[in-house]
Formats: sequence, structure tokens, C-alpha cells
Amino acid sequence: MSKTNKLSGSRLYHPAFEKDSCGFGLLANMDGHPSHWLVATAIRSLARLTHRGAIAADGKTGDGCGILLKMPIGYMRRKAEESNVTLSPLFAVGAVFLSQDDNAAAQEKKALEAALRSENLSPAGWRKVPVNPDACGQEALKALPQMEQVFVTTGNPDTSVFERGLFVARRRTETAMADHRSFYIASLSSRVLSYKGLVMPDNLPIFYKDLNNKELESSICVFHQRFSTNTWPEWKLAQPFRFLAHNGEINTIRGNRNWAQARAYVLKAPNLPPLNEFMPL
Repeated sequence: MSKTNKLSGSRLYHPAFEKDSCGFGLLANMDGHPSHWLVATAIRSLARLTHRGAIAADGKTGDGCGILLKMPIGYMRRKAEESNVTLSPLFAVGAVFLSQDDNAAAQEKKALEAALRSENLSPAGWRKVPVNPDACGQEALKALPQMEQVFVTTGNPDTSVFERGLFVARRRTETAMADHRSFYIASLSSRVLSYKGLVMPDNLPIFYKDLNNKELESSICVFHQRFSTNTWPEWKLAQPFRFLAHNGEINTIRGNRNWAQARAYVLKAPNLPPLNEFMPL
């Protein structure tokens, strides 16, 4: 029998008290110095948020989780050198999910490279991200994309100009490859780098071998365990997203999208091309 509050006559527990939402956290070194300790601590913290998401019957496929790092510059320079890629003083790295089909993946890479060149940016080379598929459940393996990182260089030292060019190139590629369901650019920036996927938090560092490398250092880490509400879990919907993250439940997502599309024709930005090229935003 449920216990009751004798003063009010009501139950102490009520379903309205329950709140379903994602698990989210941020760790930062206040002095700005990067460290692997911070990355490892963020990953351990993420594992404590497993209860915030669902688990499929295979025991390994979840709603998705991930970590967004302030660019580990030293680590990525070393990995570029190992891949025979020459980087400029200012460079960017893109975390790209490619189609399982090699021909489709080649087409996607070609489209991204062309979009980068159209913004006077140079695709300097690609790196296959070392992953361990054994960390994935059966459901996640069915849609497992090929994981690669693209290195991008520029001759312009202005970071803001660089970031705008990367944004325009990304949106042009995503629009051109809209019918390629597995294609997704998890991050493309000189400031941040994403590692995310349809795996359980405990398995994120098992899947992404980079995360176990003590040379991978960052001064800011955002971590996120997704609670899937309005959409079915997918690799591309794992969080954090490119800038930060969404945490919470949006039950009016269709209405929000319709309002955004209705207002899209008045959107403009002085430092960007006509935004109709990138619709839907």
C-alpha cells in the first residue's frame, strides 16, 4: 500500500515529479592548460550518466553519447604528421561519418573537398579514425558509418573568417548529399572536435581508440548521454552537437521546425552568402 501524507491526505509520490531528460556535463581547466586527465575524467563522468538513456535488447546499443573537446592541437598535429599531412599554423579538423558503401563514401569526400575549395580552403588530407566495432551492439552495427577525419588548412590567420568558411562548406556539402542518409559531419572546426556515436558511455573509449591515448589533451570537455524522445536513435543524432548540446525534451519539435521554416525567408547575415543555399537550417 502506498504511504500517504496524513496532513494532506495525498500520496508522497506522484508521477508528475518524474522528469525525463538527457545527461549533460562540462569540465574545464580554469588555467586553460590542456591535459589528458581532464579528458579521462570527462569520460568517467559520462559513464555515470548511463541511466539517463535507454539500452536496446542487445545490451550495447543506446540512445547515443559523446564528448566534444576543445581542439587537441598537439595531438592532431602529430596525427597529421603520421598521415603525411602538412598543416598550416591555423588548421581545422572535421569528424565525418561516411556511408558504408565505398563508392558513396568517395562521392561524399569529393563533395566536401569541392565545397572547401569553393571557400578558398584547402583539404590537406584524410585520416581513418581508429575504432573498435566490438564496442557496438547489433543494432548500432547495422548502421555503423565509416569514420574519418579531414584536415583543412588556410592561408588566412583570421579564425572568424576561417570558421565562416567551414560553416558554408559544411552546409553546402550536407545539402548536396541530403539523400545520403549515413553521411554526417559531426564537427568541422578549428576550435572543437567531436567523438560521438551510438554506443554505451562505458564503451565510448573502447570504440574510439584515440580517447585512450594519453597524448590526447584538452582544456574543455563537454559530455552528453542522450535520452531519445521524439526521434529514433541514430549515429548522427548522438550528442554533443557541433557547438554545444541540447538537454531536455522538446515535445513541440514539429511546431518549432514549421515556425522556423515559415520565417526562413527573412533570415540574412552580412558575412554569409544568401542563406537560401543552406535551407533547411
